[in-house]
Amino acid sequence: MPLLDDRLRERVARAERAVAFTGAGVSAESGLATFRGGGQDALWGRFRPEEVATPEAFRRHPERVWRWYGERFRQARAAEPNPAHRALARFSALFPFPLVVTQNVDGLHQRAGGGEVVELHGTLAAARCDACGETIEMETALARSPDRPPACRCGGLFRPAVVWFGERLPEAAFERAVEEASRCDLFLVAGTSATVFPAAGLIDVAAAAGAAVIEINPEATAFSARADLSLRRTAGEALPALLAEMEEVRRRS
Repeated sequence: MPLLDDRLRERVARAERAVAFTGAGVSAESGLATFRGGGQDALWGRFRPEEVATPEAFRRHPERVWRWYGERFRQARAAEPNPAHRALARFSALFPFPLVVTQNVDGLHQRAGGGEVVELHGTLAAARCDACGETIEMETALARSPDRPPACRCGGLFRPAVVWFGERLPEAAFERAVEEASRCDLFLVAGTSATVFPAAGLIDVAAAAGAAVIEINPEATAFSARADLSLRRTAGEALPALLAEMEEVRRRS
């Protein structure tokens, strides 16, 4: 049974600018835990964010935070892109001006190939000095000091290059995401609870600009009722099927 109705097929056929906005649910089928969905299996069902994901936590217990993110980095490095990541690589080849905007920090979109990826919440692949901002590869930092944050030559400490609670999103990344959301014809939302702002606000930006909005998430979100199409499936199941339909529509147009 087709996923797209005639109206959405026409919108897909005419679309030039397309944005895919992804969250942790896209990486769940690669074996990486989500933050909120999945009950007690979710990261924030097992850990308190204020203990491992804030600047204050890093100042109080830098060794604990460093070890926690070191384990998350190793898990991400061992994971492989799943069918959802590979489908989104095809998405990037389907439209003249595509962009993947992700809240994920695991790097699996890039490893799956495709076009440009904007990382709103930073990356596990790098460590950044909390004083001068110098960055090095996380693998290098962990090899230098696996149990405590290594010192920078300026005297600061290296921390994971991710966005913690209470921190602003990278300005250039967020501005690019807002710009594309406000100009796109098609906005695909996959694997996100749509509760973390300001990133989740991109959905409203795209909808207000008149984009066709398609949501994929196993559970309903605050935005589901306003989406042009909302699929209650996992990203790994729905995205390959959806992209196959989009490819057919584009071939026929």
